[in-house]
Amino acid sequence: MSREKYLFGPVPSRRLGLSLGVDITPLKTCTQNCVYCQLGVHAAQQIERGVFVPTQAVLDEIRARLKAGLNADHITFSGSGEPTLHRDLGRMIRSVHEMTDIPVAVITNGTLLSDPAVRADCAQADVVLPSLDAGDEATFRRINQPHSSITFDGFVDGLCRFRREYRGPIWLEVFLIEPINTSDEQIEKIARLIERIGPDRVDLNTAVRPTTEPDVHMVDPDRMAQIAAALGPRAQVVVDFDRPAPSRSEAALLDRVLDVLRRRPCTAHDLAASLGAPYAEVLKALQRLEGQDRIERRARGSATYFQAR
Repeated sequence: MSREKYLFGPVPSRRLGLSLGVDITPLKTCTQNCVYCQLGVHAAQQIERGVFVPTQAVLDEIRARLKAGLNADHITFSGSGEPTLHRDLGRMIRSVHEMTDIPVAVITNGTLLSDPAVRADCAQADVVLPSLDAGDEATFRRINQPHSSITFDGFVDGLCRFRREYRGPIWLEVFLIEPINTSDEQIEKIARLIERIGPDRVDLNTAVRPTTEPDVHMVDPDRMAQIAAALGPRAQVVVDFDRPAPSRSEAALLDRVLDVLRRRPCTAHDLAASLGAPYAEVLKALQRLEGQDRIERRARGSATYFQAR
């Protein structure tokens, strides 16, 4: 298979299972600069939609991957930036539905859902996973660092409008950072907003992977459980995904490992599950890539993550 520009994985997702990523924006083309971002760089935020990568080329890659045989639970629009910034998102989702029965997911920060056109595009998906990391404007700006034109009230209103218009499942992610948004006061505010928005599920996440800012601290598991209880029966702490997958040749494995690590940091176990090689083969591939100075390792808690240089 020729090298793909716009697809990565399938990668192990703690919420979506084996997920084929579809990357439709250049690196850090986003409405925000979240302190917990895994991409390792800062960039100027933007809110203008455009065609950042050629729509037909993306669809051609998806079609070719499906023809070659795809083992995935979801085809997910996410990756190096905010996917709702691509103005052909809705067209791409509709085209994928014509190709396959594999469900389509959209992972979005939700800041553009105040735009009716963005809501209409996202409504084409089988599941939408927006974010809500704060209970007020000040905390929103501290954690998410949005474009200056984006207000917290407008952001929340967009989420509420989307809920009224979209009949599919909304899985709201709350990314918790100790101590920025984990106080009882913040959790109470977030809980009230969750009631307003009405998602089907609330997924609590924290900094288990390396982030852009070194001072982003992972929340203790016991506190995560307490917060889940405080946010109600829809809230759950997301857990690591683990599943065997079909094996690939060593040469293809090296390419796949590097391709995934360009998009997100992963542990060796993550890579083994998503790319389908035995754990020992993944370790060999990582050692070879480290020897070529193409990847680096970073510790996060008791886990070791690898990422492309």
